[in-house]
Amino acid sequence: MAPTHKIAVIQLHPKPLHVEQNFQKAANFIRAASLQGAELAVLPEYHLTNWLPNDPKFKESCANWKDYLEKYQALAKECNICIVPGTIVELHTDAEHDSTGILTKEDETSERLLNVAYFISNTGEILGKYVKKNLWGDIERGHLTSSSHDPHPVFDTPFGRVGMLVCWDLAFPEAFREMIAQGAKLFIIPTFWTLNDCSPKGLARNPSAEAVFLDSMLTARCFENTCAIVFANAGGPPGKGYAGLSQVCAPYVGPIVRLGSCAEGMAVVDLDMQIVEDAEENYQVRADLARGDWHYDYRHTKDNDSKL
Repeated sequence: MAPTHKIAVIQLHPKPLHVEQNFQKAANFIRAASLQGAELAVLPEYHLTNWLPNDPKFKESCANWKDYLEKYQALAKECNICIVPGTIVELHTDAEHDSTGILTKEDETSERLLNVAYFISNTGEILGKYVKKNLWGDIERGHLTSSSHDPHPVFDTPFGRVGMLVCWDLAFPEAFREMIAQGAKLFIIPTFWTLNDCSPKGLARNPSAEAVFLDSMLTARCFENTCAIVFANAGGPPGKGYAGLSQVCAPYVGPIVRLGSCAEGMAVVDLDMQIVEDAEENYQVRADLARGDWHYDYRHTKDNDSKL
């Protein structure tokens, strides 16, 4: 029989650019999760900063990312719990490799912001790192650097082979299939997905369109890949566009736990990974993907004749 794991999904409201305050709140949730016996705690994307890339203080707030990564490593060891600290936005410059540490005009133009998810073990060791690949339109592409053509990594963890995605990655089934082929059965997805991400035309048809997107897509991904998903989204005050809906879901059952549409909170749930094995026995998705003659061995390239 496959193991059962106790998972904490944390729906946090990141106060804009109040990094230390947001960290302390996240740490309180994680300590509470540990007291409830959770083996893994997952936070949302942008949980330290919120997303205000045009604010002059945003880059400054991302400069101390190493300090907060180390704080989460220490917290994981202290609480004996694995942590995926949502994403941490990292400011990098070419000057990091300059022993003088002096920024030149050329260095200033080479600054990069990376949106990074880490998997930290209960001993404080970093077991995995993923840089967000699929950036959300010009809103993110104008500020963040994508992992682009780098392969999607899969990590060995106390929960087996784990894949990590971030927010808009959810929309691309290719990302899941790439990691399923590497043995991933559990996916962790930190997210900052709001109801306002929908266009005016979409909102006119359904003000909750993005909630429909999230609920349907998460359940579909579990079925079509015979996998389980831990999805941690940001929450916030009603009327501010926060979508929430953080959940742990699996094939057959859909959401095992699902938080509300916007408020902060945490749920600790038992995830029985035998559900994943039972679904695979029935649907044989991973078995088909592993076949040498599988007919969907394809790649999207600029040279093909398809019209997307």
